[in-house]
Amino acid sequence: MNERDLKEKAQILDDKGMRRAMVRIAHEVIERNKGVENLVLIGIRRRGVPLAQRLAKFINDIEGTSVPVGILDITLYRDDLTTLANQPQVHQTEVAFPITGKKVVLVDDVLYTGRTVRAALDAIMDLGRPEVVQLAVLIDRGHKEIPIRADYVGKNVPTSRKEVISVRLAEIDQEERVVILAGIE
Repeated sequence: MNERDLKEKAQILDDKGMRRAMVRIAHEVIERNKGVENLVLIGIRRRGVPLAQRLAKFINDIEGTSVPVGILDITLYRDDLTTLANQPQVHQTEVAFPITGKKVVLVDDVLYTGRTVRAALDAIMDLGRPEVVQLAVLIDRGHKEIPIRADYVGKNVPTSRKEVISVRLAEIDQEERVVILAGIE
């Protein structure tokens, strides 16, 4: 389904709502991990990366300690690789720190079927053996096909399979909001 063929049905979060959700997640991450010792954040490329960077900033604002942020490309780990394109775009994974023994918080924009997270877990295990892997998402929209649950959720948004959640970030889309898109009837 192409986003250009869809129209905006509803706005779920504006810029202030997105910021509040990310600040809350930052507090929850700190609380659950009893601080930030041995904590690292890894954003799933594309929109998970700026969200991980924002989360790191909010954690630093709260704790006064910077947390390393890595970038994970999962293209070659996807179970639908052959259906994506003849020549899938592979980007570089940039994790410039060891993850063995670390508390890894994996960050993504939307949790839907769970397949992206499954691929990300495979990619992380190729990098080392973390103490724990936790998942933070801005939106959980339901419809899991794999038993994966987020540890930190900005907002739960029940959707139909015909709808699309579009997270728009200033760093990529030059706007800040989350919307539901649906087919034109």
